[in-house]
Amino acid sequence: MIKKQILIPVAVLAVAGLGAGYACRASRASARTTLYGNVDIREVSLAFRVGGRVAGIQVDEGSAVKAGDLIAVLDEEPLRNALAAAESTAAAVAARNALLHRGYRAEDVAQARARRDQARAGAAEAERQWARQRTLQPEGASSQKALDAALAQRDQTAAALKATEEDLRRLEAGYRKEEIAESDGQLRQAQAALETARLNLRDARLTAPSDGVILTRAVEKGSMVLAGAPGFSLSLTRPVWVRAYVEEPVLGRFNTGTAVTLHTDLDPAKVYHGVVGFVSPTAEFTPKTVETADLRTALVYRIRVVVSDPDPALRQGMPVTVRLAK
Repeated sequence: MIKKQILIPVAVLAVAGLGAGYACRASRASARTTLYGNVDIREVSLAFRVGGRVAGIQVDEGSAVKAGDLIAVLDEEPLRNALAAAESTAAAVAARNALLHRGYRAEDVAQARARRDQARAGAAEAERQWARQRTLQPEGASSQKALDAALAQRDQTAAALKATEEDLRRLEAGYRKEEIAESDGQLRQAQAALETARLNLRDARLTAPSDGVILTRAVEKGSMVLAGAPGFSLSLTRPVWVRAYVEEPVLGRFNTGTAVTLHTDLDPAKVYHGVVGFVSPTAEFTPKTVETADLRTALVYRIRVVVSDPDPALRQGMPVTVRLAK
């Protein structure tokens, strides 16, 4: 009887200890699926792609903008002048290129043919005169001087005929392939310069690439800016991400596409929703900003959670608690 009285309390204590162990392990498992991270909002540095004088600014720090909204504009007059010059050059080169492709005018070819015919007639007449003088010279009816003069005239007219024939062939054949290829290259170069001038004029207007809020403004109206010099920084409204870290034992519970809930210290009762969008393939030590006492030397994997329902209360770097969605 005494033994039974002793065994009953021991059994009760064993059961109680076992239950406490299960509760402790459950608590640890729950804690291990609770992650800590920080809000990560992307920022964009905005700059003019061309240099010039700032003619107007439409926003200030803190201004909310939509994609495509005008932020600032440069003085367009120098760029318009450059565009006009590029248009004139392109038109002149295009006209010259069209001429080369069409070849010489029919009128030029006709005139060359007439000159050829005239030279041919002159050469024929000079040939007859030389033949006549050569026949008369042995009989003494013509002097050696007259014969030499007729020979010289024949040679001159023959050379003139050859020149006119070559000129006609050149006109009938048109421009050389090398000349046309060179003109084609010059035309492409002029057209590229024209497109660059048009692009430069468009780039005189700086617009917002996405919805967001202007964080900083580094230029003033009337100031000169260089191409590519940052003038504004834009905090994007979307996407809003949370960067968190997960231990290897529970890594499989946070696969890409896993739904999670998010809470901030600013308003713990408010629940945000998100989806795991990226899991790093490389392990790293927990950053000091999110480490806990038992994770200071643990290797973890970085994950990125895309927030589905962000609002202005989520600010860059804000601590966030991440839990698996129920």
